[in-house]
Amino acid sequence: MKKRKVPLRRDILTEEMLPKKSLIRIVRDQTGALSIDPSGKKAGRGAYVSLDPEAVKAAKAKKTIDHVFDQTVAPEFYDELFAYVDHQKARQELFGSQQ
Repeated sequence: MKKRKVPLRRDILTEEMLPKKSLIRIVRDQTGALSIDPSGKKAGRGAYVSLDPEAVKAAKAKKTIDHVFDQTVAPEFYDELFAYVDHQKARQELFGSQQ
């Protein structure tokens, strides 16, 4: 049986190539609004973030997402992203990887 190729994406915070299923997608829609895309299917320009709350804190300090999307990102978005990543990481540790 032929092995399936695992799609890889680059984490914008750590610059590592990781499996797509282990990352969270952030998307900028046509209006310029940023949002977290749990399904990975929203229309717009996307970027991927790993489940590392410390990397999100560092990204807030360095304004990494601002540079990636070429726009000013509200501090509340970083807080929302941190809460989401922290929750998903805890959930993954509790229930294991359900891929």
